[in-house]
Amino acid sequence: MAHKQHVADVLVQSLVEAGVKRIHGLVGDSLNGVTEALRERKVPWVHYRHEEAAAFAAGAEAQLTGALAVCAGSCGPGNLHLINGLFDAHRSGAPVLAIAAHIPQSEIGSGYFQETHPEQLFKECSHYCELISTPEQIQRAVATAIRVAVGKRGVAVLVIPGNIALAEVEGAAMPATGLLPVTPLVVPPQAALKQLAALLSESRRITLFAGRGCAGAHAELVQLAATLQAPIVHALGGKEHVEWDNPYDVGMTGLIGFSSGYQALMDADTVLLLGTDFPYRQFFPEGATIAQIDIRPEHLGRRCAVDLALVGDVRSSLRLLQPLLQPQADDSHLQQARRHYEKARQGLDDLATRDNGRTPIHPQFVARLVSELAHEDAVFTCDVGTPTIWAARYLRMNGQRRLLGSFVHGSMANALPQAIGAQLVDRERQVVSLSGDGGLAMLMGDLLTLVQEKLPVKIVVINNGTLGFVELEMKASGFIPTGVELQNPDFSAIARAAGIFGVRIEHPDALEQGLREAFEHDGPALVDVVTDRQELSMPPRIKAEQVKGFSLWALKTVMNGRGDELIELARSNLFRR
Repeated sequence: MAHKQHVADVLVQSLVEAGVKRIHGLVGDSLNGVTEALRERKVPWVHYRHEEAAAFAAGAEAQLTGALAVCAGSCGPGNLHLINGLFDAHRSGAPVLAIAAHIPQSEIGSGYFQETHPEQLFKECSHYCELISTPEQIQRAVATAIRVAVGKRGVAVLVIPGNIALAEVEGAAMPATGLLPVTPLVVPPQAALKQLAALLSESRRITLFAGRGCAGAHAELVQLAATLQAPIVHALGGKEHVEWDNPYDVGMTGLIGFSSGYQALMDADTVLLLGTDFPYRQFFPEGATIAQIDIRPEHLGRRCAVDLALVGDVRSSLRLLQPLLQPQADDSHLQQARRHYEKARQGLDDLATRDNGRTPIHPQFVARLVSELAHEDAVFTCDVGTPTIWAARYLRMNGQRRLLGSFVHGSMANALPQAIGAQLVDRERQVVSLSGDGGLAMLMGDLLTLVQEKLPVKIVVINNGTLGFVELEMKASGFIPTGVELQNPDFSAIARAAGIFGVRIEHPDALEQGLREAFEHDGPALVDVVTDRQELSMPPRIKAEQVKGFSLWALKTVMNGRGDELIELARSNLFRR
């Protein structure tokens, strides 16, 4: 007679076979079968104060390791709280399996306490989402969910009623060999590569535009740039994979990019997109020939019209392309882009100073010091908004460091929970969260998770008293900022009350010492840095409508008796000593 065990046991055994190291979540009675199965097998349950944080943390773990990560929420509101973090994981290509507990099977459809329909709710943020309605489904369903999450690089969701998790079923988990698909090697056909080589040989001003799909292809990318005498522009997702040890990199483009990156694309007669799904159409050149290589066919041509589209892994594709190319002799386009980059880089670095001790502190100075003082293999997370701008412009990558953020989904409050997930992967590795005051406050309860789990995450708070990027967008559109001001506490005092090392910095002369103390502290630490609210982050190109918008905002500001804001804006950005 076949051995019988609970559905939850088969689920957990399958996760263990798939290499899962922990479950991120918040317990509830509908999860009792799962938590008991985890306890019996000594699989750690990481307790969070909010399920959204658990989902963000699972996504960060998956992005760092490339392996399956798991989060769980109890029925109704519990698993519903997972959804924002799961959207972020899914859109970031992170293999995450979410366990969404459900109300008792017999009560589904009755308007029961805490009833939702998770098999419908999670459809949009997953590749696979299925309700387990009979115990006999579990072996195949969990195996399929694992394969889909890992194979398609995204989220899979299993909806399991609490009574089903405790029901008995015959059979056991599938072994790892049947659970984890081997990643296929995808390359374009030789004819397409020859066509691309011919296109490039006929071009005189080639620019390479590299995204997160260039992970692991640094050497091949640099070799290609050398052969073509082509500058490399990177998207934000490509920063950690592209910019380091790279004499051909000329910065980012986009709303938070460099003028040099923008211009290198605009000056090109041919652009080769490599592993990027960069969404802003206005930053692509008009009239240039555009070719694209991407592992995901649905990315090809969806942001701009392309003349040649190739499906393939960037690294493998470039290795096959390289022997087909003839070296370019003319480096004038590259040298012009390099000169522009050096000027743009110097201009940004000139803003990242202590400014003769002037207060409030410039956030650029904060990000620069964080980069200089952090470990060579640090993992950085950054909140959406101005922390992402300063991270993108001032954190220096080196091939060992990692940078995580909500770069596609664009959610607030991602940095702290992502830092938790990253620290759980390696408790000895330095993890630094560059948090906004708005983002930190949104999921601040999970500061307690740092203490409870004894995680030495370092949090640097960019405390400018406003939803900074939203305020900037309002000004650029000619509106008087409304609803953006934040009445903040002393975040360092809150940290100390929770048992975390906390220090508040209000003067630039104290910043380096404060960061050193926090980074050297043996345990979690928070540095609350009071920064300039009026700091501008200029896009690489100022459009006429933006000038008009700022002028309209300035006029409205004075007419509404708020001219002091205009004075502070000028003081912060125009009158630096």
